[in-house]
Amino acid sequence: MVRDEATISYTMSRIHGKNTSIEIKLRKELYRRGFRYRANSRYIFGHPDISFKGYKVVVFCDSEFWHGYHFEENQAKIHSNRSYWIPKIKRNIARDEETNTVLTSQGYLILRFWGQEIERDVKGCADKVEQALLSRGYPANKIHH
Repeated sequence: MVRDEATISYTMSRIHGKNTSIEIKLRKELYRRGFRYRANSRYIFGHPDISFKGYKVVVFCDSEFWHGYHFEENQAKIHSNRSYWIPKIKRNIARDEETNTVLTSQGYLILRFWGQEIERDVKGCADKVEQALLSRGYPANKIHH
């Protein structure tokens, strides 16, 4: 299906950087289990989508397009405005790597989930967050299943 530039531009303008459907889906599952977190904390480097500052655990919910899922193979699929999108996505990948480096040096445990992973198995993603928190001393008796 070929879309005109106006349709593509409108679609891209509707995408926002926080409170995306994948973030909300994972946050709802974590909240249902009794976890309380910060969303999009501006006090932690990289502004993680979900953070547990006291336990030094952060979660990023990365969409495949913006964060370059299998980018070497998938960049060929970008057909419009390649001179803009390819460098932008490469910058996002580099920024994600920098964020991981800084947060790791600060003692954070970083979990990154692709959007398709959250869509396919939100409970499995929440299980990984739960295990990370338990490994950092989160009280098991506060978790609801």
